[in-house]
Amino acid sequence: MARRPLPRILSSSSASIVRSREIARTAADSATDVLHPLITISRGLRLIAAALRGKWAATPKERRGPALFLTAAVVLVVALIPYGPLLALITVMGAAGWKGRVKPVVKTGPDEAEVARLQALYEALVPYFSVPEDPSPLYSHGGEWDKAFGDHAFDDSGRLTRLALRYPAYFTDGEPAARARIEQLLHAKSGRGREYHFAWDEEANQLTMSVLGALPTSIAAQRFVTSPGETVLGFTDADAVRRTVPVTAGEESHDAPPVIWRTGPRSTEPHLLIVGRPGSGTTTLLRSIALQALQHGDLLIVEGSGTGEYACLTGRSGVLAVECGLAGALATLEWASHETERRLISANRARQAGHPAPEDTKRPLWILLDRPSVFADLAAADGRPDPQHLLQVPLRHGRAAGVTVVVAEQFETLDDLSEPVRSHTRARVVLGPASAGQVESVLGVPPHTTPTPEVPPGRGYARLGTGPVLRLQVPATPDPYDDATTEAHRQAVLGLLPEREGPVEATPVEAATVHTAPADATPVEAVPAEG
Repeated sequence: MARRPLPRILSSSSASIVRSREIARTAADSATDVLHPLITISRGLRLIAAALRGKWAATPKERRGPALFLTAAVVLVVALIPYGPLLALITVMGAAGWKGRVKPVVKTGPDEAEVARLQALYEALVPYFSVPEDPSPLYSHGGEWDKAFGDHAFDDSGRLTRLALRYPAYFTDGEPAARARIEQLLHAKSGRGREYHFAWDEEANQLTMSVLGALPTSIAAQRFVTSPGETVLGFTDADAVRRTVPVTAGEESHDAPPVIWRTGPRSTEPHLLIVGRPGSGTTTLLRSIALQALQHGDLLIVEGSGTGEYACLTGRSGVLAVECGLAGALATLEWASHETERRLISANRARQAGHPAPEDTKRPLWILLDRPSVFADLAAADGRPDPQHLLQVPLRHGRAAGVTVVVAEQFETLDDLSEPVRSHTRARVVLGPASAGQVESVLGVPPHTTPTPEVPPGRGYARLGTGPVLRLQVPATPDPYDDATTEAHRQAVLGLLPEREGPVEATPVEAATVHTAPADATPVEAVPAEG
């Protein structure tokens, strides 16, 4: 059968498409040349409008009314004078043409300095991501960095702010030591003094490094929207938690991601340990927890430093005692131990009788200890027991009895803490400047970021039980009686303090030990705590 020729329209379609593209390109170039003045003026008007919008946003509210009046007066004068609107239009068009005469340059890739920095970083990674047996190494001396590096970004000073890199599959990314070497190298080569986050994707053999912004320090003490049994330790990154709470920072209100610590009978981490250096914000966090705990519970405070940081809580409703001496600390903690046993016995008897737990066992009791290791030497010199030994019962049975223990200690005296304190405080917080090794020694795992040598007070890391390590910024809760406290922070703390109670002859602890028994109650013998 003879082969039939293709129709002419099909055989000449390629040439027609090429000619059509050339005609369209020529028409577009001609239109651009003709409309160039209009494009320039439009660009200038857009820039002028953006500048006016920014100036209006920066104008204080009390000055916006006079500014509007002045603008309206100028428009009225221009409209009334001869040829005023025409002259105004010519002036605006001329200003727009002058403003839009220079087309902004769009950056399409790294410049020479950034290319040199990326190449140097690539060369530094060669000894860690290459082996002699690899026939086609991804990293080799003199190789091309763009084959291993993907997404990258630089700041105005030319330092890396984000980098996504691929590494060979044989790299031991499952070993913490191997990861730490790569993170340390990237930290050193990308610029020190900043906090970097490293996200390892073992399945795709990819590492993403990004620079984290500083957590806001403008959030002060306030009533947080939480349920009973929830305590806000501070605030973290938006992508680290799934929840936000409304907060007020200065005169603005917004939603912030909190680090919430849950206590109570169903809590898996009923007790908290806070570690830091002097001036790192451990006392601020204790004061913040105390203000939140007083909303639904009672409070015992034992201060080992004796500096009077909790004087504002003395005599307040719900504060059973604020002790700074050894004798007072021993008496307070001994009462707390007996109170824990009493609550356990009362709740156990109620359950055996088929009744709900008594009301006097439901109200949470908080025990806050600031530097309890100071009392160890004093107790040894005076021949008395260490007050930390009295915490064993509240720590072991506190969750069932509604008793929560919070301990704050410094790095230098961390070894002086007793074994029950270290083993039962599974919720941990590290504040202030600390190395990755120090953070790991407290939290159990290294941080996912690179700690910086200088941080504001209240800045650190938190880990609740076996959960992830979260960055943390404690809300500003200073001592309202301190002269260095700002007036705004002083009023914020004073507004959260409960009312003062009337003077009583007995101490708060002695008053709290008095329980009125019902008339038909029968005396029972003391029995040891169960469990």
